[in-house]
Amino acid sequence: MRERLKYWQQKSEDTYHKWRSTKWAKGLNITTGVLWNLAILLAIILVVGGVFAASVGAGYFASLVDEEQLRTESEMRGEVYAYEETSEIFFSDDQYLGKLRTDLEREETKLNEVSEYAINAVLATEDEYFEEHDGIVPKAIFRGLFQDVSNADSQTGGSTLTQQLIKNQILTNEVSYERKAKEILLAMRLEKFMDKDEIMEAYLNIIPYGRNSAGTNIAGIETAANGIFNVEASELNLPQAAFIAGIPKAPFRYTPYSSGGGVKEPEYLEFGIDRMKTVLFRMLETEYITEEEYNEAIAYDITKDFRTDETRSYERYPHITTEVEKRATRIVMDILAEEAGIDPATLEENDKLFEEYEILADRAVRSRGYRIHSSIDKELYEAQQKAKDAYESYGPTLTKTIVNAEGQEEEVPMPVQVGSTTIENDTGRILSFVGGRDHEISNFNYASQAYRSIGSTAKPLLVYAPAIEYGKIGAGSPVVDVKFEIIDNDGTPWGPSNFIASSEQGIMPARDALAQSQNLPAVRLFAQIQNQMPIDYLMNNGLTAVDESDNGNVTAALGAGVEATTEELANAYATLANGGTFAKASMIDRIEDAEGNVVYEQKVETKEVYTPQTSYVITDMMRDVFDGQRGTANRANNQLKFSSDFAGKTGTSQETRDVWLVGYNPNVTMSVWLGYDQEKNSLDIMRNSNLQPSTRVNQVWASLMNASYDVDPEFFGTQETFKAPEGVVSRSFCGISGLAPSDGCSGSLVRSDLFNANVMVPSKADDSLTTGKFTTINGKRYAALSSTPAEFISGGGVGVSEDFIDRILAPFGGDPSKLFPSDSRFSNVVSSTSFDADEAAPSGVQATLDGRSLSWSNSSSNDVIGYRVYRNTGGANSRVASISESESNSFTVPGPGSYYVVAVDITGRESSNSNAVSIDAPEPVEEEPSDTPAPPPATPPATEPDEPEEPEEPADPPAEPEEPEEPEEPLEPTDPPDEPVDPPVEPEEPEDIDDAA
Repeated sequence: MRERLKYWQQKSEDTYHKWRSTKWAKGLNITTGVLWNLAILLAIILVVGGVFAASVGAGYFASLVDEEQLRTESEMRGEVYAYEETSEIFFSDDQYLGKLRTDLEREETKLNEVSEYAINAVLATEDEYFEEHDGIVPKAIFRGLFQDVSNADSQTGGSTLTQQLIKNQILTNEVSYERKAKEILLAMRLEKFMDKDEIMEAYLNIIPYGRNSAGTNIAGIETAANGIFNVEASELNLPQAAFIAGIPKAPFRYTPYSSGGGVKEPEYLEFGIDRMKTVLFRMLETEYITEEEYNEAIAYDITKDFRTDETRSYERYPHITTEVEKRATRIVMDILAEEAGIDPATLEENDKLFEEYEILADRAVRSRGYRIHSSIDKELYEAQQKAKDAYESYGPTLTKTIVNAEGQEEEVPMPVQVGSTTIENDTGRILSFVGGRDHEISNFNYASQAYRSIGSTAKPLLVYAPAIEYGKIGAGSPVVDVKFEIIDNDGTPWGPSNFIASSEQGIMPARDALAQSQNLPAVRLFAQIQNQMPIDYLMNNGLTAVDESDNGNVTAALGAGVEATTEELANAYATLANGGTFAKASMIDRIEDAEGNVVYEQKVETKEVYTPQTSYVITDMMRDVFDGQRGTANRANNQLKFSSDFAGKTGTSQETRDVWLVGYNPNVTMSVWLGYDQEKNSLDIMRNSNLQPSTRVNQVWASLMNASYDVDPEFFGTQETFKAPEGVVSRSFCGISGLAPSDGCSGSLVRSDLFNANVMVPSKADDSLTTGKFTTINGKRYAALSSTPAEFISGGGVGVSEDFIDRILAPFGGDPSKLFPSDSRFSNVVSSTSFDADEAAPSGVQATLDGRSLSWSNSSSNDVIGYRVYRNTGGANSRVASISESESNSFTVPGPGSYYVVAVDITGRESSNSNAVSIDAPEPVEEEPSDTPAPPPATPPATEPDEPEEPEEPADPPAEPEEPEEPEEPLEPTDPPDEPVDPPVEPEEPEDIDDAA
């Protein structure tokens, strides 16, 4: 037996060796060895790679959370439960205003007061492994990371309830790996400090649930149960609990209510109902409910439970609460940054840091129990709202198309809106504002958020005050109101015009140009100081929508491209009222924490923008805007029930899309704006008996100021006046040139006004005046030559030199003949320039005769000043008329004869004779013989009846009569009527429209 066994063993070995010796067996053996070695090598690589990847991942994770400070248990609990107390707002006199308005309503509840269905629905939908995990579910995190890396279209949530609590209460909603890493770390840490019931209770109190039936945003399950189904959280049935539990995934998609309140249309309700069914299926799948309960819940008509009787709680001060929240949030951002050891200045430099602290501050303002004391005066605010509501002539209400929250287009009313801000001059405190017509129609704040073109309210700030500061003008210095044309970069000619397009007042005082808001002088003056960067004055005055590039556009002088809010504009004008010192506008006086500690107190931030001297001079000029008969705010001043030392400016933007009025006295500045929400719409739309836009803004300003006076007569009706500081002087000067009076410029040509003596007083004697003799060519005045025929010369007294004309019309030029219109103070001054005459006689004309009416064509020469009519009788020529070229080319001949016409040029040369035209003498009438002889004539005729005596040549024109003395100041024309005559001869106010914009 042993031998047999040995035999078979030997046999097997021989067979094995024989098999191993075959070729294919050898190949298989080699392949197997290679595969085995590769498998070992791959295993080593995977292990090493896994260790390496894990090390890199751990290192990267550590780097992401490196700056995250480990919070203590009390700190984490404090932040998680930060929803417990809402901040409050107070008026300026510590009168309670109310809880801080936020977009969220929340009512706290306890976990044992929540329906078991609701808790299970949340667990089944949001965190199936809530009871088992320690804050995170690793496979869910890796699944989310893979989906993120692979850019998968469909992604499933990877956050536990603990992570969601961290994200909502401690971190932010920022989408970044850094925030996710911090969330994971803090979630695991929170699980060590809070048990599962505490975490669940906190989650149910902070999570958002869309809107309630009034359209208000809500958070917390108690608020949701009441706001959606009108039941307590403990009373929620299964379908109701499932519906609410499904909302947080997309709150505004799944909520059953629209933003304005009321149940959505059925097709939009389906989104929330389908989500409810998904939650029910997850509850069945995770065995929180039976199949029978599931089927009953699916068949349940949830729509019959939706609450419809709730109305939005009445907010008396919606604009104040929103505005205070926004400003308090910005202040708290700096407070939180300082608490974290961060320089608040870096927030403006780092967008990511700014966004993070903006979210943190918003959360803190809503939840830390701050006591925010505003600068708003309650009685003043309410009085201004009543006055705003009582005014009935804003203008027609239009409509506009919007896309609502459901994505549907709808037509909504678009009334004329109003914005206003009232500022205390020396502190910058905002005492009151008007945010709009109706908060229900538009919750946009037109006082602080609407950046609109400021029109001519830019002129004092950007043009006249800087020009005074630079020593370019005094209050009454001459400026030029004459049209001009320049060529744009694209070769297009362009030129501005005044509000009354045909108006050109020539040389006029700067104060009159400002009071009447003439556009042409403002643009010319701005161009003269443009290289000194006057745009800096707007920037230093707090106009945030302006930058240095705006200085390159001359139409900025008219407000074109310059935008501001009513708050910014009131703040800028308060600088002038405050002696040139800018005090930054503020609405928050102080902020206290929940324990009463002052964490912020407003300090007045000031800087000098204009000198006190310039501020007084421009203020005195703008008194005329209110007091002058032609001032564009005189209507507002006339409607005030009190008197005070007011100054200010009106403004109208291009196509009358915006109208403004800013006025101030020594205590307070108020700005008012009117316009449509959509800037394309003009206020010039006239229906029925609507008032002109400029009239409306005058009336609204007066109404608000009168209401303010009723609240505090001593403050708003102060009898204190602006006092001229040292350095403001009154000096006489030549009203034509602005230079010091001279022998040539005296008498009625001299005027006096205020100057900033630190930079400018008239000292150089006037040298602008010359002889005033002129002739007219093509409607334009030119200086008469020594050879110019006397019968074509006008004037004869005071004229101005060509050098003066070039200087005064710089830099744009213009028609010199328009410098001294006939209705101006200087109508007796002749503005003429030299004409470059040629050496040739003018070309002739063609004459025609119709009856006794002789007419002739114009000479084709460009230097003709008039025409002479000659008569030939009996071979003798005599001149019977000299007609200026500005008169009509016709003449009634005195009697029979042959007539011809010649053209006369400025040098006195005559053209060749025109063709001759004749008129014959009438035939004598034969008389019938009479029995009675005719008596002899008493006196024989001195000349033949058909040959009248030739007229004598006209003598030199008589000397200019001596001009009567004029008063020192010209009389102002009467105020135009409130309403234009139909059809209007002129617009009712000399206010400007920035057509050049």
